[in-house]
Amino acid sequence: MEILETIGFDLGHGETAVAKAIVESIDPPQMLEINNKKNQITALGWHPKLGYLVGEQALIQAGVTQLTISFKQKPNNDPKYRETISTFVATYYRLLKESKQLEGGEGSYFYVGCPSGWSVSDRTEYQKLLQEAGIPQLNVVPESRAAFMQAKEAGKLEYDKLVASVLIVDIGSSTTDFTLVKSLEEIPIDFGSNTLGASLIDKAIFARTLANHEQKALLEKVFKEYSHHQARCELACRKAKEDYFSNEQLYSDPESFARGFESINEQIYFIPQVNKLMMEEILNQPLPELGHQSWVRSFTDSLTEAKEKLEKLGIVPKLLLMTGGASRMKFTHLLCQEMFPEPETLLRPDPEPERCIALGLARVGRWDLRAAAFKEEVNKLFTSNKLKDLIKRHIPELIESLTKPLTDGLIVNAVKLALKDWQKNKIRTLADLETSLISRAEQWLKSECAVQIINHQCAYWFSNKIQPDLAAQTDPICRKFQIPRSSLRFQDSIDPNFVNPELRIGDAILAETVGFIVNVVIGGGTVASIITLILTGHLTWPIALVYGASVMAAGMELNRKSVQEVIKTNVDVPSWVRSSFLSDKKIEEMCEQIKPELEKVLQEQLTADQEAFDKLISKVEQGLQKTLSTKVQSCIILIQ
Repeated sequence: MEILETIGFDLGHGETAVAKAIVESIDPPQMLEINNKKNQITALGWHPKLGYLVGEQALIQAGVTQLTISFKQKPNNDPKYRETISTFVATYYRLLKESKQLEGGEGSYFYVGCPSGWSVSDRTEYQKLLQEAGIPQLNVVPESRAAFMQAKEAGKLEYDKLVASVLIVDIGSSTTDFTLVKSLEEIPIDFGSNTLGASLIDKAIFARTLANHEQKALLEKVFKEYSHHQARCELACRKAKEDYFSNEQLYSDPESFARGFESINEQIYFIPQVNKLMMEEILNQPLPELGHQSWVRSFTDSLTEAKEKLEKLGIVPKLLLMTGGASRMKFTHLLCQEMFPEPETLLRPDPEPERCIALGLARVGRWDLRAAAFKEEVNKLFTSNKLKDLIKRHIPELIESLTKPLTDGLIVNAVKLALKDWQKNKIRTLADLETSLISRAEQWLKSECAVQIINHQCAYWFSNKIQPDLAAQTDPICRKFQIPRSSLRFQDSIDPNFVNPELRIGDAILAETVGFIVNVVIGGGTVASIITLILTGHLTWPIALVYGASVMAAGMELNRKSVQEVIKTNVDVPSWVRSSFLSDKKIEEMCEQIKPELEKVLQEQLTADQEAFDKLISKVEQGLQKTLSTKVQSCIILIQ
């Protein structure tokens, strides 16, 4: 069955959220609801009559006898942990299907997030565990990737930042993850044991409230016997924390408090409360979970370590993305900005961190599917022989464009110079002239000047002949995936906001073409044909008219070819005769006379070697495929 939708499942330690993206659309993903809410406390409850309940319903439903909260962690073999995760996911999946918010089955592909610090084996094991919940198609990806994709598709990242270095700081309930995204590749910054999560603040508020409670001993007994009461009280502490950080200015007054509330029974209440003074004490008190460091000190140390690791790599991130529900804590923004100051690094906190990962996961899923389909379309072009046919069709035009400038160059840089040397008696015989012509022609063809001429003509040929036909093949692919047509075009004027402008035809393609032309001209008899034109048509026989009588008088029975060879090898025309016999004007006239003949010879030589041209076509095709593949990798991030 065709995959119709990608589901971003953000199963967080503190909260869970789900979003859906339609694969064949570029519309933003939509948040899905459980219990009429887009975000749910990560809670699983058991009710004797109603069965398993999740989120708020598990917390407020009377008669719930078992309650588990904040249970996300690395996969392990603890049967209770595995059952809790599997049951929670299965219940969520069932409720989403029952409410008709997703297709279900093979039409829905789930993307579930995990901390970027988890290893590949952790992800694989987690995926197996989640699939036990009965979701047929499921993939586990780093939450940092989701945060990056959400920022990119929400229009917060320009192309230069997309391909540069972005540091993602994900402050979650159980961990704080640092991930470097460089050239679209994720590199987790590993800190070993990572327990720096915002739930530690909830626990500190809980411990403080319990320690100061007038019925502390009774509460401890209740919590020991009825763990679901403790879970609810811990959530009340979390709500007090969230209220405080949402309205910090309000609670700077010592008489104002952010409060949570939980009723144990009609006589016992648990009411956590915090204000600015109390929160500063909590944030700066030593915590055993952090090696007896405070939350602020641990976060600062993590930022410092991240910066040091990036400096060793020679990297200053252009952008620092903050996500995770706890990134709403303003003091974390200040510490990040202090460690990575502007303008070198721009700070971008996500405005909806509680939904960012779910939306980003749905986008990641859709992007994966559409990117794979995009690559497949380009690969079809590679395997269809269309590129080879396109190049082959325009080869005659390349040859035609090369003959005139090469002829002009050979005449100026080889023919004229060799003739003038003969005229000035620097060359003795016509055989020596032949050797000089060959040497000068080959030397010039290998020179930077000749290479530039061929290079220029090839580039012009590619831009004006190959590129328009190639665009006719690639433009429909770009339209299909709604990315700029310039993404797969070879143009100097490509907008750098969309693709890398340096990816044009590619030096490799031109180098192959230039090398081929030089080898054909030198090795294919072209130079020899030039010599024949000059010697037989313009020098040998005029000399024979002068020296013919003495040659015949010597009793040499010679045919036409023999006469040429004798004259070429033996006759040394006196220097006083040469300047009149071959004046500067005569050299100019001779060069003009042989130019059309030389152009014809060049064209014939370049066309004659079909095997060599087939090889050239193949090399140009391979170079084109390689460069197109590079462009695909460069522009694939533009797919939505």
